[in-house]
Amino acid sequence: MADLAEPVRVVGASKWASLGVLSACQVAAMALWFSASAVVPALTAEYGLGGFAQSLFTSSVQAGFVLGSLGSALLGLADRLDPRRFFMVAALIAAAANAAILVFGPDSGWTLLARVVTGACMAGIYPVGMKLAATWAKGDMGLVVGLLVGALTLGSATPHLFNALGGIDWRFTLAAASVSALFAALFINLVGLGPNVAAAPRFNSGAVLWAWKIKPVRLANLGYLGHMWELYAMWAWVGVFLHASFALSMDPGLAAPAAKLATFATVGVGALGCLAGGVFADRLGRTTLTMLAMAVSGLCAATVGLFYGGDPWLLTALCLVWGVAIVADSAQFSASIAELSNRHLVGTMLTLQTALGFTLTLVTIHLMPLWVDWLGWRYAFMPLALGPFLGVWAMARLRAHPEATRLAGGRR
Repeated sequence: MADLAEPVRVVGASKWASLGVLSACQVAAMALWFSASAVVPALTAEYGLGGFAQSLFTSSVQAGFVLGSLGSALLGLADRLDPRRFFMVAALIAAAANAAILVFGPDSGWTLLARVVTGACMAGIYPVGMKLAATWAKGDMGLVVGLLVGALTLGSATPHLFNALGGIDWRFTLAAASVSALFAALFINLVGLGPNVAAAPRFNSGAVLWAWKIKPVRLANLGYLGHMWELYAMWAWVGVFLHASFALSMDPGLAAPAAKLATFATVGVGALGCLAGGVFADRLGRTTLTMLAMAVSGLCAATVGLFYGGDPWLLTALCLVWGVAIVADSAQFSASIAELSNRHLVGTMLTLQTALGFTLTLVTIHLMPLWVDWLGWRYAFMPLALGPFLGVWAMARLRAHPEATRLAGGRR
């Protein structure tokens, strides 16, 4: 893999062509993340999985991502390797690991290891893709990074669409996700590096501490942690929630496919939220957009359970609002880090930020089944509202900091 001291550029590459190909690759590769989570209802019916085992299909990926991200951040891989080659190798390994579930079977311990490997490889896909996008930003960082996080969101939703198209055969969903990632590994090599690419820094293991030592970066990370407390627990469990709710209010033959499509729409509509969030953040300010989005998503988390078992159309409509708001701010935390950090270390700082956030998701993903047991679906999502409201506090503090003028061209 080439060193970035002498980056290899794609001849004739343009900004929007490169970002378009990069976004498509991100969608295709990120299908691996929730490929197993999307088929949990089918696996539960076939293998009798308990709540903890169901959580592991998502949390094992999160754990792998944290391990991969920490390793990448400590070694500075996202800033010292050609990001396209890093992305390609990571996507190839992740596709193979995901396909291995078809060989081992969902009830095998090797399957959990395969999910951990898949997650570790995501550290070479998600933050590296954002770093690639940031090399093209010029006065539109929010939109550019929002485009990538929107692609991530759509990619995370696609397994639910595969699941709906494949009927009850969970094998179709897993196979489709692996094939999708193979295409991503191939086409990422067509992406060009933008003018903001920096020469590779010397290895410095202490650089990761800057994420905590520099106050504005620390506040942006705290806001991100509040956001992540809610996001992946919602994405991992909203399908199970909708399936259970629709089963109470719809014909049994329609409830399951309707829940799958509603879940795809709930997660996938977040891609539009990311794009809209990027546009508004560049014009109104990073902290303004993140505080607004977290306030709306927190209110949705606190109230969505009250519609459990009710009108499926009304519940779906609320989930769509939640799906937009819950991720509309996601890219802006990354954009904030890109603007507040030394540009030679943007890849490392983004990787570390995601590592911290996904470590936190391990907690809430496993707490959800406990909250369902203790509180029932009517109140189980309410504790997730704590994260966004704490995130609003952190971003308000960042807004008041003098360094906030570096955000969105001074629009904070």
